[in-house]
This record gives sequence, structure tokens and C-alpha cells, in this order.
Amino acid sequence: MAQRVPEGNEIDPKTGLPLCALCDRVIPAEARQSLHHLVPKLRGGKGGAVVLVHQICHNEIHASASEAELARLWNTPEALRRHPRLAAFIQWIRTRPPGFHSKTPGARRGGRRR
Repeated sequence: MAQRVPEGNEIDPKTGLPLCALCDRVIPAEARQSLHHLVPKLRGGKGGAVVLVHQICHNEIHASASEAELARLWNTPEALRRHPRLAAFIQWIRTRPPGFHSKTPGARRGGRRR
């Protein structure tokens, strides 16, 4: 089954695989992956731009900012890469293989877990 690659994603010229819109690593077909709405659906992004990201990257995006913040401040891949927590995450995840996945550590959006 071929991967669905949105317009917002680049393709790696060496492998022909899509690049993650957050970490710029290739996304193998067997890797856990997800479509990320740049503006959350509940904040007016239904039918809007989406990008393909690793599932671990998608988890980290939503653990780092609320939906309101994602809609208002972090609504492009470039802006997401400038987010302080995501910038540190990207530096770390780039040292892992493309198919790597683990649980997202820490509480969502800096709050306490119940």
C-alpha cells in the first residue's frame, strides 16, 4: 500500500520516501505515522492543511502545546520547529532510526497528570 503524502511534505531524493514535516527524517512505510492538521480541526482547521509526521513527532507536538496555541502560534512546520520543547525533541529524535517509536515522556502541555 502506498503512503499518502500531503503537499506540505518533501520527498527524500535518495529513497523516494516522504520526510517528516517536523524532524525531517524519512518516514518508512512500516513506521508509525500520522497526519497532523496544522490548524486543529476544532479550531477551524477541518479540511485545512495537513502534513505527514512520525507518530512519535505527532505525540510530542500535542504534548507541547494546547490546540488554541497550535492554531494561533504554531500552525506551520517552521513555527513548530522553533517551539522550545519541540526544538530539543527534534535534536534528540534525529539521533534515532527513522522507524523509532516510544512513549512520549512527561505530562501533556506541562500540566500535571491525574
